[in-house]
Amino acid sequence: MTPVTTHGERRSLPVPDGLDGLRLDAALARMFGLSRTTAAALVDEGQVSVDGRVPDRSDRVRGGAWLDVELPAPPRPATDVAPTPVTGLTILHDDDDIVVVDKPVGVAAHPAPGYTGPTVIGALAAAGYRIATSGAAERQGVVHRLDVGTTGVMVVAKSESAYAALKRAFRERSVDKRYRAVVQGHPDPLRGTVDAPIDRHPRKPGLFAVVAGGKPSVTHYDLDEAFRAASLLVIGLETGRTHQIRVHMAALRHPCVGDLAYGADPTLAERLGLRRQWLHAYQLSFEHPADGRPVTFTSPDPPDLAEALERLRTMS
Repeated sequence: MTPVTTHGERRSLPVPDGLDGLRLDAALARMFGLSRTTAAALVDEGQVSVDGRVPDRSDRVRGGAWLDVELPAPPRPATDVAPTPVTGLTILHDDDDIVVVDKPVGVAAHPAPGYTGPTVIGALAAAGYRIATSGAAERQGVVHRLDVGTTGVMVVAKSESAYAALKRAFRERSVDKRYRAVVQGHPDPLRGTVDAPIDRHPRKPGLFAVVAGGKPSVTHYDLDEAFRAASLLVIGLETGRTHQIRVHMAALRHPCVGDLAYGADPTLAERLGLRRQWLHAYQLSFEHPADGRPVTFTSPDPPDLAEALERLRTMS
C-alpha cells in the first residue's frame, strides 16, 4: 500500500462515547474528518494505537478507550493547478459559459492529493481557458468527472452562472449521460436496470462496491452487439457515483472487459490488447446553462477501444 503519511500532528485523546462500537477506521474518519480510505491506511501503517495496543482497522472501539494517532500532514493547497498541455485532449465546443472536451485515457478531471499525472483542468489552463472559480479549490469549474482510465465527453463550466446551473442539472438528474461498455459474457436480461447502493469497498482501498447502506445508484443498460465472449452495451446513468458502471457490471458478474481491478479476465484483456477497462463516455446531453437550449456532444470510440472491438468481432 502506498503510504498516506507525510507525518503531521500527533494526537492523544479518549474515544467519544458516541462512537462506541464503531469500526476503528470509521471512528477515526468521524473524529478527524478523514476519508475512510485514509483512516484505514493510517491503521495499516501502524500510526494508530488503542490503549497502547496496535489494532486492526476492523476492530470495534470502546467509548473512553485511549487513542493515539499520528495524523497525516495536510495536503498542499490544491489551488496551484499546473498548466500542462495534454496530447490527445480535443475541444468539442467552447463558448462564454462552457467548454466541452473529449478526454483521453490517462488524464484525471482535476488535481487530487497523491495524483501527479495530467488533468483536464491543467490542460485547459495551459491552453489559456478561463474556468469558473466556484467549487472546491482543486476542482473549480468541474461539475462532473470521468475516471482516469475512462475516455469521452466532459463539460467544464467557464462562468459562475454556468457552474451553478450545471451542478443543479446533474443533482436533479436532468443531464443525459451515455456510455458504451464492453462487458464479459452476456447479461441476462439483455436490457435491464441495476439499482444497487454503492460505497467504498470494505476491504480494498481505492475501490468501490455494492454495499448495504451505500449511496443510491441506478444504471440502465441495453445490448447493442453480442460477441462470443462479450457484449457491447449502451449504458445510461441516473446517478454519477465513482466507478458506478464498473461496480454495477462487476456485481452482475459481467465486469467491463479489461477492468482487472473489478475482476475482469486478464487473458481476454491481453488477447484484445487492452490496458484499461473498455468504457467510453460517448454522449452528453443537457440544457445549455445560458439559454436553456438542448445541446448534445458526442465522441467516437478511441483507437485502443476500437481496435479491441474489431478483435472481438474477428474472434466471434
